[in-house]
Amino acid sequence: MAHTPHGTSDPTFYRSPAEAVAAPVEEIAYVVAFDRAGERPDALATVDVDPNSAEYGRVVGWVDMPTLGDELHHFGWNACSSAFAHACHDVTDLRRRYLLLPGLRSSNIHVLDTHPDPRRPALAKTITAEELAERAGYSRPHTLHCGPTGIYLSCLGGANGSEGPGGIALLDHDTFEVLRAWETDRGPQHLAYDAWWHLNQNTLVTSEWGTPGMIEDGLVPDLLLANKYGHALHFWDLAEGRHVQRVDLGEQHQMALELRPAHDPDATWGFVGVVVSTEDLSASVWRWRRDGDRWAADKVITIPAEPADPDLLPPALKPFGAVPPLVTDINLSVDDRFLYVSCWGTGELKQYDVSDPAAPREVGSVRLGGITARAAHPADPERRLAGGPQMVEVSRDGRRIYLTNSLYGSWDDQFYPDGVGAWLAKIDTDPDAGGGLRLDERFFPRGDEFRGLRVHQVRLQGGDSSSDSYCFRR
Repeated sequence: MAHTPHGTSDPTFYRSPAEAVAAPVEEIAYVVAFDRAGERPDALATVDVDPNSAEYGRVVGWVDMPTLGDELHHFGWNACSSAFAHACHDVTDLRRRYLLLPGLRSSNIHVLDTHPDPRRPALAKTITAEELAERAGYSRPHTLHCGPTGIYLSCLGGANGSEGPGGIALLDHDTFEVLRAWETDRGPQHLAYDAWWHLNQNTLVTSEWGTPGMIEDGLVPDLLLANKYGHALHFWDLAEGRHVQRVDLGEQHQMALELRPAHDPDATWGFVGVVVSTEDLSASVWRWRRDGDRWAADKVITIPAEPADPDLLPPALKPFGAVPPLVTDINLSVDDRFLYVSCWGTGELKQYDVSDPAAPREVGSVRLGGITARAAHPADPERRLAGGPQMVEVSRDGRRIYLTNSLYGSWDDQFYPDGVGAWLAKIDTDPDAGGGLRLDERFFPRGDEFRGLRVHQVRLQGGDSSSDSYCFRR
C-alpha cells in the first residue's frame, strides 16, 4: 500500500487510531430526525456541541428532506480514514464532505453537502428506491461505510421491498451512482443488518436482524419465540465479495446487530451485540476472533433481565414479568479500550474496560428512561423519560458519549406505547482515570428542539468512533 505524503489529503482522514484520538475535538454533531406518521418531512439537525458556545446544546441547523415517509435511521460519510486503502480513487481527491441519509422505510437515499457551511448542509442529490432496486437488487438501506472500492450500503430487503435476501449495495464515492450488488457469492447468507471489516485482513463481517416483513410493524412474538430472527455472523473475502464462513451464535440469541471491529488495523477481533435470548430475556455481547485460519465467536458479556411489575409493562412483556435489557447498540472507543452497551429496555448505558477483549470489566453506568424505570435527566429531574439509551456515539478522543432514544418507529410504539418522545444526551468520561460516566447537565436537547420529530443516530464533525476504519497502526 503506497503512502500518500502527509498533508495532501483531507485533514480529517487519519492514518491511525492514535492520530484520530489526537485530532481537534468536534464542535457540531449531526442528528437524523424522523416523523413517525410520515406526514412531515424527516430532517437532518445540526447541534452545537462546543461547550464554550452560547448555543451549546441547541439545534443550530435544520434541513428537511424532499420526500415523506423515509424514516431516516443510520447514515454516514462519503469518505473517511479508510480512504488510504482505496484502490480506485486518489486519496488526495476525496473529501469527507457529503452525508448519505438512507430512508429505512422508503429506500430513498438523500445526499447532503456539508460545504461550504457545515452547520447548514444542503441537499445535493436523492438516490431513489427504484435505482437501488434496479441496479443492486436491494431495498431498505440500513448502514453505510466508506470503503476501499466505494460506499458499502447494507440493505435489509431484496428488490421487492419485503423479503430477502438482504445484502450490500456498492455506490460510487464521487457520483453516488448505485453500481451493483457487492456480493459475488453469498453462500448461506440471507438475513442482513450491519457490515464492517478488517481492512488489513481482507475480511468483511456482516450480521443479521430480519427481512423488512419481519421488522416493519414491530417485533413479531411468534417469530421471536420460534427463533426466526438473525443469530449468526458472516465472514467474507472483502476484495472478491465472496462468502467464506458462517458462525452461528445459537438460535436462542436473537438479533445479532451492531458490529464493532477493533480499530487497530492489525487486530483480528471485534464485538457484536445480541438483543435478547429467548431462554431468559438476557442480552449479550460476543467477541469474534481469528482462530487459526477460521473465525470463532465467544460470549463475553451477559446482561440479565430485571424483574418488574406486570402492570407497568407493555402488552408484549406482561406475561414475562420482567424487563429485558434489549441491547440495541454498542460502540467501541477509537483506542479500543472501552466498550459502550446501550440497554434500551432497562434504560441503562454500560461502560466496559475491554483492554482484555476476552474479559470485559464493567467500570461505569448511567440510567435514562427505561420501560418501567423512566429515569430522569438531571437537567429536568421532574420529567420521567421515555425511551432509553439507544444509538450511542463516542468522540474520537473517547471523552464524550452521545445518546439518542428512539429505536425504530414501530418498535418504539410497541415497547413504549404511551410515547417515546425525543431526546439527546451527552456523557463525559475520563479514559486516563479508568472510565466512569457523568451526565452533562448543560446538554439535553429534547422535544421542541427537534420540532416534534424522533431522533435516531448521531454523527460527529470530522468523524467518530463508528464512522472510520484505519489502515496504519501508527
